[in-house]
Amino acid sequence: MRKYIAEFIGTAVLVTMGCGTAMLVGCSTKSGYGAGYILTALAFGLSIVAMAYSIGNISGCHINPAVSLGVLISGGMKFVDFIGYVIAQLLGAFAGAAALKFIWHFAKIKDQTGYLGYGTNGTAGVNGSTVAALAVEAGLTFIFVIAILGVTSKKANHGSFGGLVIGLTLTFVHILGIGLTGTSVNPARSFGPALIAAISGNTAPIGNLWIFIVAPLVGAAVAALVYKFLDKE
Repeated sequence: MRKYIAEFIGTAVLVTMGCGTAMLVGCSTKSGYGAGYILTALAFGLSIVAMAYSIGNISGCHINPAVSLGVLISGGMKFVDFIGYVIAQLLGAFAGAAALKFIWHFAKIKDQTGYLGYGTNGTAGVNGSTVAALAVEAGLTFIFVIAILGVTSKKANHGSFGGLVIGLTLTFVHILGIGLTGTSVNPARSFGPALIAAISGNTAPIGNLWIFIVAPLVGAAVAALVYKFLDKE
């Protein structure tokens, strides 16, 4: 149970800090307006760093169903734990997004990500192309998950720097992905804000939510299979 609570907390922190930063500073890709873009990428990456060094020794700090799937396929966890992790992550993402709704409601701050956006993902950056969005999310998740599997493998020799490497990798994929899809690479991170947005009256993100569930899971599965092949003795 402690592992699931840790995953709940970690995912809530990721959504609150990452999506909250996006809501506060915006993520414009226009020349001269890149500060919010970079700040958002760093907020997601630094959330991973903070959680990796606080709950990593308890649950492994997956805080992402795609990462948990990659670990499952790699033989690093049991299926029953995978289900428990995913449920905890989804609940944590919902709690994180709900916290943002609470703050923005009472503070009466403008959401810079759009009308009741709550940092949701979308396809506007790829001109509404479902194929492009799927490719972006699967590709970025592949990079993120294969980096995690590599840095956490028994053969890796990164000492205590693993959490930093993983956080920087998440920042890295956000730098490209934010302007295209908002960067999910994490079904839970997309689920929580989309559900809160729908509850608040903006149902648009729900229509595209399947993209940000399917693509990261596919990217993670491919990353796990590729890493298993590359890591053979």
